[in-house]
Amino acid sequence: MTNPFDLTGKVALVTGANTGIGQAIAVALARAGADVAAAGRTPPEETRALVEATGRRFLSVQADLTSLEPIPGAVEQTVEALGGLDILVNNAGMIRRADALDFTESDWDEVMNVNIKSVFFLCQAFGRYAIGQGRKGKIINIASMLSFQGGIRVPSYTASKSGIAGLTKLLANEWAGKGINVNAIAPGYVATNNTAALRADEKRNADILARIPAGRWSDASDMGGPAVFLASAASDYVHGTILPVDGGWLAR
Repeated sequence: MTNPFDLTGKVALVTGANTGIGQAIAVALARAGADVAAAGRTPPEETRALVEATGRRFLSVQADLTSLEPIPGAVEQTVEALGGLDILVNNAGMIRRADALDFTESDWDEVMNVNIKSVFFLCQAFGRYAIGQGRKGKIINIASMLSFQGGIRVPSYTASKSGIAGLTKLLANEWAGKGINVNAIAPGYVATNNTAALRADEKRNADILARIPAGRWSDASDMGGPAVFLASAASDYVHGTILPVDGGWLAR
């Protein structure tokens, strides 16, 4: 019986793959058989080593996603170097923390540009390529618990991640019939650079852990399996889903 999770012969473009969730997903896709292009501001040398250790090809794409300028080139470079593009993982993101009364326009714009604007236009570039070539494709956006909840002191992050949920559903509606699956993973509380401030706050850390039925912060590697599922033939009839990977947080 054919393994529905096998990604052999597939090519994935992952944004923000230097560390954390993006790196974990890139490595998981490679272990499942995919070649990987990683788009970001700095060369992801550790990720390169981890991907190449699986025997898969790796491409580093220079792309500062605070602007739209590098997006067409990221797709073109991936196709040219790796022979195609089948999977897009929109992981790159940022967060700014301040009380709503004190939040600045620059912190609003910077987060929104990376977390939602660049995501839409990367999806658009991927969709134009895949639909234009008559290829099937998989898009995996990275949502958040704040796609479902409000949070505190992160207004632009909450707005952007709520937008990711809506955008994922809209694109699924438009592209499901064209052979493109658009879904999202909503990580729970993951031990990454973005959550360092929360983990350093003794009270907030204790409050968070008390609500997670699994009893621990997630490791970035916990996102690898769900990403392989959504990138593979196993999810061919899954469209517009926001998949929580949260240790039971939302069930509490």
